[in-house]
Amino acid sequence: MGTQETHSTEPESLPVPTTEAGRAALDAIIGSPSTTLVALDFDGTLAPIVENPEDARAHPDAVPALADLAPKVAAVAVITGRPAEVAVHHGGFAGVDGLAHLFVLGHYGAERWDARTGALTAPDPHPGVAAVRAELPQVLETAGNRPGVWIEEKGGRAVAVHTRRADDPQAAFDALRTPLTDLATRHGLIVEPGRMVLELRPPGMDKGVALLEHVRETGAQSVLYAGDDLGDLPAFAAVEKLRSDGTPGLLVCSGNPEVTELAARADLVVDGPAGVVDLLRKLASRLA
Repeated sequence: MGTQETHSTEPESLPVPTTEAGRAALDAIIGSPSTTLVALDFDGTLAPIVENPEDARAHPDAVPALADLAPKVAAVAVITGRPAEVAVHHGGFAGVDGLAHLFVLGHYGAERWDARTGALTAPDPHPGVAAVRAELPQVLETAGNRPGVWIEEKGGRAVAVHTRRADDPQAAFDALRTPLTDLATRHGLIVEPGRMVLELRPPGMDKGVALLEHVRETGAQSVLYAGDDLGDLPAFAAVEKLRSDGTPGLLVCSGNPEVTELAARADLVVDGPAGVVDLLRKLASRLA
């Protein structure tokens, strides 16, 4: 008589955070998922970094994992420096069953897209962006006119200078940081450094501000935030502030060799976007 094959229905084990605060936050998320906000960066976290930002797309398993997870938590928010509409398109978030609880907070939270209604809200463009755009070619030429450096338009509300294609990306990044900061300051903007990119954008909003506002709006009593780059540090700081006030928060780093600051502060480091998606998938399975 043959033996009958059996299949386990046990959920896969979640990775264990390395910090006590992280472990407590994960326990809180598992214990009360309906009061949890899951917030994530896009580029480098849900989508692999690519040479041309227009070619970036969410990891192929990201949307299925989010669609499985979103109905089980209070809300899911993608907080990105990209225009919200661009992130929605590149992420493939529109019209997906299960993503009614998803929000995309673009331009570091200045823009907002609601998956339930498809509505986009955005402020008027800052006048400094147009002024910076007009002067930027001359500033780059004065700073050395380095081959491979290129300008990315970001929906009229920011402009970014990429150095990844330069012969020496880090040297170009370092050489341009001061002149671009001076240019931004003259026109009431700030410079947001990233992975071989310097973004000139309006002040007053960052991922930490956006995260805290969304926590208040959703009434979340626990938070998971995942990011990979320097622009995610304000969100990490916001989670640390929430923890000091008694709200459990789990800090996840999408690990990469270019930025180490987040890994040093994270409760859990995973292997890039594939690792983030695997974590979301396992978390959704655990909450089933």
